[in-house]
Amino acid sequence: MSTPAEPSAVAGGETDPAAATPPSSGSRVLVVWTGVLAAFVLAADQLTKWWAESALDVNAPTIPIVGDLLGIRLIYNPGAALSIASGMTWLLTIVVTVVVVFIIRAIGRLGSRGWAVALGLLLGGAVGNLVDRLVREPGFARGHVVDFIDYAGFFVGNVADIAVVSAAVLIALLSLRGIGLDGKRHTDDAQPAEQPADRPDDQNDPA
Repeated sequence: MSTPAEPSAVAGGETDPAAATPPSSGSRVLVVWTGVLAAFVLAADQLTKWWAESALDVNAPTIPIVGDLLGIRLIYNPGAALSIASGMTWLLTIVVTVVVVFIIRAIGRLGSRGWAVALGLLLGGAVGNLVDRLVREPGFARGHVVDFIDYAGFFVGNVADIAVVSAAVLIALLSLRGIGLDGKRHTDDAQPAEQPADRPDDQNDPA
């Protein structure tokens, strides 16, 4: 009968430290907080959409909040932000679903609080609008997104859009600083090129 395999060892009979290192508890905490933030954004988005549908009339005049700069009015958007691709709701649903899956996979590699906040905002916002596309009229994966925040008449958005834009800005800042998902700076990995050692012949050469 064979005996259980012993842990692999490196030269000199020592156990490989990489194999013996347990998963970081800090990473698990970041994953949890990313999920909590995403859930908070999703809840805020859906609750404010429910309020907008209950309190506002569709396509009614804008109710000013901050003069002409910010107001509220209810519309149903079949497309993306700024009503782009309004005739491609199915495609947008597929794209957002792929993005959500990508975000969930990326969360497992988190080592940065900044990236945790960015991915939490992005995941919550993406799922918030995805829920609309999946469950609202006119049908599954063709639903129209509830928008109610009017920005000076230029476009109308919602809480999910705010979260997605905030995440995009934060991701851009983290990328400019060279901070990766694992919290390490990319510049730290770059080591200066080693200078070639002086050859004995060069040291004996006359000046």
